[in-house]
Amino acid sequence: MSLPENLSQFAALVDIIARLRAPDGCPWDRKQTHASLRENLLEECYEVLEALDEGDSGKLRDELGDLLMQVILHTQIATEAGEFELGDVVKGINTKLIHRHPHIFGSQKVKDADEVALNWEVLKREEREPDTSILESVPKQMPALGYSQAIQRRVAKVGFDWEDVDGVIDKLAEEVGEFKRAETKEQKAGEFGDLLFTLANIARRLGVDLEAALRQANRRFYRRFSYMEEVCRKRGVNLGELSFDEQNALWEEAKKKAE
Repeated sequence: MSLPENLSQFAALVDIIARLRAPDGCPWDRKQTHASLRENLLEECYEVLEALDEGDSGKLRDELGDLLMQVILHTQIATEAGEFELGDVVKGINTKLIHRHPHIFGSQKVKDADEVALNWEVLKREEREPDTSILESVPKQMPALGYSQAIQRRVAKVGFDWEDVDGVIDKLAEEVGEFKRAETKEQKAGEFGDLLFTLANIARRLGVDLEAALRQANRRFYRRFSYMEEVCRKRGVNLGELSFDEQNALWEEAKKKAE
């Protein structure tokens, strides 16, 4: 098979994936299934998020390509199984976008982005089966903190929300008290979950992406602790043998130098 002539064309990617899946194609690609690619798909999503967090447009371009490859690979597998084809995927998303944007593709008028978001929920409700929870379409495989924020956003759009963030902060203080009073391990685990859920709610009210904020905190910790390790190597000391006060002093130094 000759190489695709124009590698910037979407059709070239579709053809390459089909060739890799052909009977005489790549052994690895041929053996893949929807199930076997689950972790690959998730990993590619996280790599896109990392590129976004880093603000690296070159890396984002590459990672979006990897993610797009996953989409086409799953579609090719489905096509071979007679489940659906690429045209069905494209038609589905195009139909959904047109339906959810009547202010662009229809005669509806909106005044701002908030009204668009409100209408979006109404239109999504029309697409759901009767008697289906508004939370049903939130993927349960999402990271737990992100899932908390997602379901809280959903219920807030139908009015189930605190009047202001102060009420949520008061709730946090209440949850801290319940956590302190918990006696068994199971009770403590339950109350700790409530604490995290309330923190997710506060973050949502403040417009903070909790997953992104925690990833940033993790990266800060990584940089600071790595600085501590490097300093100890240069000074010829063992980090694990330092006293708590010595480690804490080194940590404060890292906070100033490893930002």
